[in-house]
Amino acid sequence: MRKLLRRTSAIAVKETRELVRDPIYLGLSFVIPMIMIVLFGFGLSLDVKNLPLVFADHDRSPYSRDYIDSYVHSEYFSLVGVETDPPTLERWLRSGRARVIIDIPPDFGRRIASRQPASVGVTVDGSFPTRAGVINAYVAAVNGLYNQRLLRLALGGDNVMLPVQMDLSVWYNPSLESKNTIVPGLLVLILMLFPAILGALLIARETESGTIFNFYASPVRRIEIILGKLLPYLAVALLDYLLIYAISRLVFEVRFVGSFVILSLGAVLYSVCTIGVGLLISILSRSQLTAMLTTFLVTVTPAFNYSGFLTPVAAMDPLGQFISRLIPATHFMTVVRGSYLKGLGVDFYWPSLAAIAVYAAVAYGLALLLLRKRIG
Repeated sequence: MRKLLRRTSAIAVKETRELVRDPIYLGLSFVIPMIMIVLFGFGLSLDVKNLPLVFADHDRSPYSRDYIDSYVHSEYFSLVGVETDPPTLERWLRSGRARVIIDIPPDFGRRIASRQPASVGVTVDGSFPTRAGVINAYVAAVNGLYNQRLLRLALGGDNVMLPVQMDLSVWYNPSLESKNTIVPGLLVLILMLFPAILGALLIARETESGTIFNFYASPVRRIEIILGKLLPYLAVALLDYLLIYAISRLVFEVRFVGSFVILSLGAVLYSVCTIGVGLLISILSRSQLTAMLTTFLVTVTPAFNYSGFLTPVAAMDPLGQFISRLIPATHFMTVVRGSYLKGLGVDFYWPSLAAIAVYAAVAYGLALLLLRKRIG
């Protein structure tokens, strides 16, 4: 046992010295992850607000102006102008100056005053399908509120009760701000990518430089090599985790209602797992470039698409849901977002934590099996 600890610590010290002396490794370890969390945290948003809106008001009546005001006073739309010239409207929509055109017909006010149905034309820029769907919902919602107000006035005033009232409550993310899901999701992606890339360079670097023969000729065992290379980069990954957590709370002000202990336990298991994936790829690779490209393909691509980062796993097709269960990012995403937003107990998280632990055990088991202390 003493020999194992001594040899493991010697390898860990060696790896730490190489990490500290190499500015590229330091950049991969700390600088780039922090840049990513800041850039993506501010730049990647699913909030749809201040949409540029233009009205083609052919009526110019108090009713049409009141209808326009119902959109102007909404936080979701920003009035670009009122224009009735069709070529100008088309040019604004083509250039992106406007995303929505609402066409109010000439008889709009007259029909409403005579209690007849009036139709307005709505043209939406569909070049971004997801955003176009949200715009349609916003327009329908504002239009519905305007209809409710007209109905109350027609029935006798604001004291009239509509037959069905909706009492809406939003749990876990009451403000519906996308940063509360995006920033915790970035924690998962960053801890998937960079620890794995650093782990992928460990054995491949030794193989490429020829220093792997020092291990072949030394009495150290395979488990000691893997543990010695794991420990320094596990410390780096945990420091990244703490920095990202601090940025999420202090810079982005993401709400956190769960247990920091459970989240940290998940981060430790997840970091061990991702470094193990990188080590396994490193053992199978002959060069650092091959190891890095393979790691990026194996880790980030499935994590971004199938972990539930942008699309809920339940909304995926059966194949996508099957793939999501095979990657550790999906299980850690459950722990992270649950800890940030829901604050559930360990009894809810233990299946995800167990899945990450099993994934890590498989990765290190294969690494031990494939790491040979011999040439060829």
